[in-house]
Amino acid sequence: MDEPGQWRHMSSAPRDGSRMLVTVRPSEQGPAEVDMAYWARADQFGSEGWRASDSSPGRIVEYAEPELKCWMPLPSANLSKGSMPSPWEGEDVPLVDGSGI
Repeated sequence: MDEPGQWRHMSSAPRDGSRMLVTVRPSEQGPAEVDMAYWARADQFGSEGWRASDSSPGRIVEYAEPELKCWMPLPSANLSKGSMPSPWEGEDVPLVDGSGI
């Protein structure tokens, strides 16, 4: 996996079930935020796609592809606990698939 500490476009995110930090785009529900997520294959609990890492059977938190702006690998365990990076505030990549509102 790539080195931690640098945000990358979601198109390069691994879809192997590994957990990573993601920037969730701002919406009517609130400002941009950082969450931990992973790619999940379809199962009896939900469809294939991005899920919040704190999801559990019966309480799946799924993210649509356009909701996620970028990703980065998890920091190594020797970093101070509780230190989450700030959401990416740089230039946005335009949505080209018509999924924007």
